Amino acid sequence: MIEPVLSKILELARSQGAEAEVFYLEQAETPVDFESNRLKSLETKALQGVALRVIAAGKLGFASSTDLTQPEKLVEAALQTSAIGDPCAIDFAEPTTLAASTQSDYTAPAVSTLVAQGKTWIDALKTANPDLMVSAGFSLRNSKRVIATTHGAYLEQAGQTLGASLGANWVRGEDLLDVYSYQFVREEEPDYSAMLLEVQTKLARATQMASIESGTLPVIFTPNAAAAVFGGLFRTIFSGQSVVQKSSPLTDKVGQHLFDPRLSVYEDPTSGPGRTAVDDEGTATQQKFFIRNGVIESFYWDRTWAERGGVTSTGNGFRGGLSRPGARPVNVCLSAGDATFAQMVASIKTGLIVDQVLGAGQSNQLAGEFSVNLDLGYKVENGEIVGRVKNTMVAGNLFTAGQALEVIGSECEWVFGSTLMPPLLFRELGVASRS
Repeated sequence: MIEPVLSKILELARSQGAEAEVFYLEQAETPVDFESNRLKSLETKALQGVALRVIAAGKLGFASSTDLTQPEKLVEAALQTSAIGDPCAIDFAEPTTLAASTQSDYTAPAVSTLVAQGKTWIDALKTANPDLMVSAGFSLRNSKRVIATTHGAYLEQAGQTLGASLGANWVRGEDLLDVYSYQFVREEEPDYSAMLLEVQTKLARATQMASIESGTLPVIFTPNAAAAVFGGLFRTIFSGQSVVQKSSPLTDKVGQHLFDPRLSVYEDPTSGPGRTAVDDEGTATQQKFFIRNGVIESFYWDRTWAERGGVTSTGNGFRGGLSRPGARPVNVCLSAGDATFAQMVASIKTGLIVDQVLGAGQSNQLAGEFSVNLDLGYKVENGEIVGRVKNTMVAGNLFTAGQALEVIGSECEWVFGSTLMPPLLFRELGVASRS
């Protein structure tokens, strides 16, 4: 039972005249990794610890520890940092009617099952092409979060997630091809067959090479590429922190119609692998639109930046491990359209499909700009995918591209468990290709 330890920490802080919030994290992760066609590692990692925020004499202090046997030292460290901390006017969570999460009946697959699945994938891909170097990985994680405050709040949540990845590397002379598929799910198993089919399809489409001329062309972003390019942009410009700091280009644009009227971007904390009823500050999460039918509607806030912005937290205070909480959305979702990916491809005379991008690209997110190098892309001619392109870059601006949005796809996918995205077709984007 962790409750007595948390109660002790809160009592010690209260006895020193401080308000306090204690966050407890318990996490066990079992990664199963295959590399170069064979099992590489299999090891369980565990983390258990607490993070403490205190407000003493109007200033904020913070400390964290993985040693739960010495709460006195944790409280002392937090109080010491408060002496030199920033002035703080936030309130910690109050008691709430939100129910503590209940344990799921879901039973995760055994490690032996995951090992067998990795081998099945490798055999299937190697049988079709013995030259492939196949990698696969699974990460099974059990986690428990508890938030308690001197104001009487006590909230507990638990979850079980599984990440699965499959990749294939193919070297042909000086040509290096890397393709991959990834799924992240909660209290269910990934669609292993769909992941295998995705990798096989990418390999088949990339067999032939194609060239494309630089210029302005129609461009399709698959859900994977759209999430990589636009997901981070949306997270940046709709952050309450960037609003307070006046670095978001949308700071004074609420109510303005800046995007295509078919475009709606929202957060739904009740869906997806990261779904949660409460954030890491004990605030209830809430559904919200950032863009509704092309109109800027709202931003997301944690307690700190909400206080500085003179608004109320929207339940978006989340932590990385035992760190301080910061503003972060549970997920970013883009509403689906009415065209299939196949229909989008068929509508193009000459254009480009962006499937995988290298890193986050070179971009000025606060200006809405993006410039990405293709890791995997295809040329489209007369409605058909005719081959893979290399040494190609796509660039644009979210605001002008939003007006040039031609088609929103109907087939939404969860990308890395945190972004729900359909394929997107833009009438024209800048394409630079080097032979």
